[in-house]
Amino acid sequence: MKTVLVLAVAAALVASPAAAEAPPKPSAAALPAEATKRATVGTHDDTLAYAVRVEAVPLSNPKGEKQAEVVVTAYTLERTDPKARPITYLFNGGPGAASAYLHFGGVGPKRLPFGGAENAPSDLPKLIDNPDTWLAFTDLVFVDPVGTGYSRATGDGKAFWSVEGDVEALSRVVAKHLAARDRLVSPVYLAGESYGGFRIPRIARKLQEKDGVGVAGLIAISPVLDFAIRDGENTSPLPWVTALPSLAATVRERKGPVARGDLADVETYATGEFLADLMKGPRDGAAVGRLSARVAELTGLDAELVRRLNGRVDIRTFVREIGRAEGKVGSLYDANVTAYDPYPSAARASWDDPVLDGSMAPLTRAAVDFYGRELGFKVDNRRYELISSEVNRAWSWGRGQSLPESAGALREALAADRHLKVLVAHGATDLVTPYMESKLVLDQIPAFGDAERVRLAVYPGGHMFYSRDASRAAFTNDVRKLYGVED
Repeated sequence: MKTVLVLAVAAALVASPAAAEAPPKPSAAALPAEATKRATVGTHDDTLAYAVRVEAVPLSNPKGEKQAEVVVTAYTLERTDPKARPITYLFNGGPGAASAYLHFGGVGPKRLPFGGAENAPSDLPKLIDNPDTWLAFTDLVFVDPVGTGYSRATGDGKAFWSVEGDVEALSRVVAKHLAARDRLVSPVYLAGESYGGFRIPRIARKLQEKDGVGVAGLIAISPVLDFAIRDGENTSPLPWVTALPSLAATVRERKGPVARGDLADVETYATGEFLADLMKGPRDGAAVGRLSARVAELTGLDAELVRRLNGRVDIRTFVREIGRAEGKVGSLYDANVTAYDPYPSAARASWDDPVLDGSMAPLTRAAVDFYGRELGFKVDNRRYELISSEVNRAWSWGRGQSLPESAGALREALAADRHLKVLVAHGATDLVTPYMESKLVLDQIPAFGDAERVRLAVYPGGHMFYSRDASRAAFTNDVRKLYGVED
């Protein structure tokens, strides 16, 4: 079940660390001065008046020489005491994705509909009110890491494009911004999507240990908490076990909405009989026959095809085969969002992802228009990088035999602070970061006094499940509870 390198909204996640390539040297031209604006948004219960500020947080070396400018976009509620309100820092993934997906997708006060089968690259970038914005209960700061959005390094960026360098830089951004905006006494929360969800436990731990900032809560959206789980599919059963419920969810959703409870039988089978038969290997014909028959039933794929695959259906084969009769392919990010296959008769699949390809142009246009026209933050000397392939290719995943993980940092942060709460959220039909991966990780973390401090939630939809109205509303309600806000 080889996971392909796909840039996500939240982020492109890879099966294993990629070799670094030196990207082109970025422009070191200075950014405009900060820009602010006041506006309102209608929610389900009220009309909120807020201020939005875009600014660059400088990062310097020990000599005081500027190394980078990190652009952040901050929303604060008007007529409130900012020191008494929570403040949340939000990150998307990639590595190499700007924060626009969370910013304009589901959390900020203005939203751009995207991610559905009805959306297309030619959609106009019209922002609408987001009645589910988190601004109702927390101030928001969207962070674009170095090389994404308008954020840039003064040099080649290599110091920031690694697992450790990224965490070091972003923890400094949080600490510096809190101090600069006089928010050091505010409750601090971190939210991250995809690789951003991988980031935030490490950032929280770095803030605890090095920057003197305690974090009250973490919201990990479609995260990978341990890259090792998805590695070694030729020998390990885990990638197949964790993917199967999401494959089944895709098929079942075609008959109506699917909740986590509707997948209980698949989870039981995947972690029981399926796992046991996988462990017997492909030379056990009886085991292969049993699991192939059951997998074909759960996935709706041709039984003979599944048998030829020894019951191990990789995600790219799945999203192509489920729509082959109509000449369509599904998205790895939401398998029920489909587009026409440009080469339907080709032996090997070659296609752009329907969700990513459909959202790239509208989100980029919306972001550039928002910063330039709405806020007057005009950047003529830099391209807005929604997803930077240069950053992704140049990323250093570390050295040694172990693949990166943030489950250890999550354990340590929880153990160090008995008040810290965590919500891990997934979409049922997301094949890039299947929810069962997180379940496997979270089930191994001790209760640390209260098992309810860490919660896994699964909603209808894919990687960006919040692009669906009902899922976004349900997710926001769960986030409100994490902040201690009850309806």
